[in-house]
Formats: sequence, C-alpha cells, structure tokens
Amino acid sequence: MYVATLLTSPKARTLEAALLDSLRNAWGGGDVVWLAEAEAAEFSLTALPDNRWDVWADLQQMGVDLVIQPEQGRRKKMLLADMDSTMIQQECIDELADMAGVGARVKDITARAMNGELDFEGALTERVGLLKGLPEGIIQQVLDERITFMPGGAELVATMRANGGYAALVSGGFTAFTAKVAAALGFDENHANTLLVEDGKLSGDVGRPILGRQAKVDALERITAKLGIAEADVIAVGDGANDLGMLGRAGTGVALHAKPSVAAECEVRINHGDLTALLYVQGYAKADFAAV
Repeated sequence: MYVATLLTSPKARTLEAALLDSLRNAWGGGDVVWLAEAEAAEFSLTALPDNRWDVWADLQQMGVDLVIQPEQGRRKKMLLADMDSTMIQQECIDELADMAGVGARVKDITARAMNGELDFEGALTERVGLLKGLPEGIIQQVLDERITFMPGGAELVATMRANGGYAALVSGGFTAFTAKVAAALGFDENHANTLLVEDGKLSGDVGRPILGRQAKVDALERITAKLGIAEADVIAVGDGANDLGMLGRAGTGVALHAKPSVAAECEVRINHGDLTALLYVQGYAKADFAAV
C-alpha cells in the first residue's frame, strides 16, 4: 500500500477538496483524510501511478506539493537536518561575508557549491579565507540581526521528540551557529565546522577535518548505530548538493526548497510547504503537533 500526500503553503492554504477528489478518483485511491484544513490531505493507493511525476509537475504550477510513498514505516524515529536554508532561512557564511563587504563574491561561490558545481571543501575554505580579520563578535551580531528560523521547524522538532523521536542538526556551516540554532529549536545534538579565531578575530580558516557531504553520511551511520535504529527509520532534510548523501541513505530524504539539481535526485520534494510538511508526510495531522 502507498499513500499520496498533497500539501500547500500554510500561508496560502489553497488546497481544495475538488482537487483531492479528482485525483483520488483518477487513481482509484481510498478516502481522503484531511490533515489540516485547506493545507494538507492524504489518501491511500494500492500501486504507484505511472503518471505521478507528470501530475506532480502540474500540481507544482498550482502551488501544491505531491508526495507518494509506501504507507508502511513512514513515521520515523529520527530527524537528521541540514541548517542553512533548511532549518534557518539564510546561509550563515553569506551573512558574515556581507558584513565583511565581500557578500556578492561569497554568495556566488555558495550558490555554485550548493548546486554541486564546485567541490564543497574547496569552496568552503575559499569563502572562509575571505572572512579573515572579521572581529569574532560579528558572529553574535549576525545571529541577533540576520538569522531567522524556517517556518515549521520548531513544530517539526518538538512533535517528533514528543513521539519518541531523536533530532540531530548536521551542517557544513559553523558550530557558532548550529549550537544556538539547535538549542533554540530543541535538537538533541548538533555538528558543524569550527571557525578558527586568533586574537579575537577570524583567522580565515576552519578546523579540520572539514564536515562536508561524507561527514553527514557518517553522522547518519553513527547516530543510528548509537540509537539502535535502522537508517530506514530516519527522515533527513536538506537543500544542497552536500546533503545528497544523507538524503539518499535515509528512509525518507526530503529536498526542501532545494536547488533543481538536488531535487531531481530526491523522491520527496517540498517546494511550497514549510517544515511542517515533514510531519504531514509522516501522517501527523495538525492537531497532533506538539505545542511550541
């Protein structure tokens, strides 16, 4: 058995019953179950529709995300999340670079690296080198003035943990940011790169080894082994090329507002919903969300 989940932006809330009924009838699905009025709904299927990606593309034009997955085992025991442009709405290194007056140059490198056009480690060290000499206090200033959480993140973490789940934040960014973001959102642990500081200023380098694509896979293996769960029990979320390893290994890998080259390699693509979409695809209704 499979389940088809349709969802839209929580702000737009434009999901219509007529659309659900039409698609359910075309595919011979089960009864529609509303997870959130005008926002998310699902129905069961006995087989994967041959035209699902054509329908997905049509729904994208309507502002609706479609996810079809096996019904069994879809509720996960662990969340493994990227940070930049996933749990927060910014790229921390871009914000630091903007403060340093090299924002445009660094943003271009970031975009190319996240799209898989550049080697992640080389791109990271090049960008960090451009931050050399920035006062260490600029990190707190960026946190206070420029960093905003992705909508739905607090609900996602709180609801999964309230149901016995574990939450890990694994970023190719920096511990100075992941520590604060993880604490604010309730993650159980966080891992990232360390910006090196000398005499109160950024040295222009990061600690080794650099946490990149493979390190996220390593974290998936290490944490699941520690918890005694299978990789199939994990839902992972990210947006960049360095997330593809963990997205491919996790039971459910979610490309959230991802670069096109990244989304193309993932079965679960969320372009209109926010992070609560990860709860809806697991079968949680809005009434099940933990209070935050």
